[in-house]
Amino acid sequence: MKLNTGLALLLSCLPLSALAELKTETITYQDGGTTLKGYLAYDDSITEKRPGVLVVHEWWGLNEYAKQRAEMIAELGYVAFAADMYGDDKVTEHAADAKGWMQQITSNVDAWRARAEAGLDVLKRQEQVDPDKLAAIGYCFGGATVMQLAYGGADLDGVVSFHGSMPPAPEGVKIKPAVLAAHGYDDEFEPPERVAAFQKSLEAAGADWQLVIYGGAHHGFTNPNADEYGMENVEYNAKADRRSWELMQSFLSEVFEDQ
Repeated sequence: MKLNTGLALLLSCLPLSALAELKTETITYQDGGTTLKGYLAYDDSITEKRPGVLVVHEWWGLNEYAKQRAEMIAELGYVAFAADMYGDDKVTEHAADAKGWMQQITSNVDAWRARAEAGLDVLKRQEQVDPDKLAAIGYCFGGATVMQLAYGGADLDGVVSFHGSMPPAPEGVKIKPAVLAAHGYDDEFEPPERVAAFQKSLEAAGADWQLVIYGGAHHGFTNPNADEYGMENVEYNAKADRRSWELMQSFLSEVFEDQ
């Protein structure tokens, strides 16, 4: 599936000099007996070590959209690694397939976290990365995944969830990373009571958290391809996309400066 003009416009705002230095690489790694293929992106013109950002895909799998987001992170001066949460080259445009793959991963929380940690470990090992400055961002299923990393004690400075499912933090957990969640007010997949439970759990966990709600935005509001999936409640919103991306940039600058 090709990206439409919305994401292309965001990319066009990036410095051409930086774009010319972008390096990308597919990295094969393992989680138990599962072979995974992630996508690394970084600006080769930067010589010093820099913060690393893990990118976790939507339930569709590690598709071109997730890779483009990793490239956009790299153009901000970070090293980005788009993790593969499914393996076996599983990418789809069919909701039934995506739902089944996602449920297979999320049915076991410990295994879910371990799969995400495997991607984080790959990011940490990159020679360009300062391992003391790490963050994770995720979209949809990926948003829930980065929250699970935070709940599981991953060594992260911050996590950002874009239209994620916002699973409440388990009782008794303490959250180290700062948290930013970007949510669409009209996202019918996340009823108000679940959103409220998420906020309450973050307070109980002593988190440094922000929840930003965008009026008129549905699920998938950051993905310019969202409308093409033909699903109710899944819709691109260019304004919410732009605003949440700008907010993420400020958030990452803050959490990395604090280290």
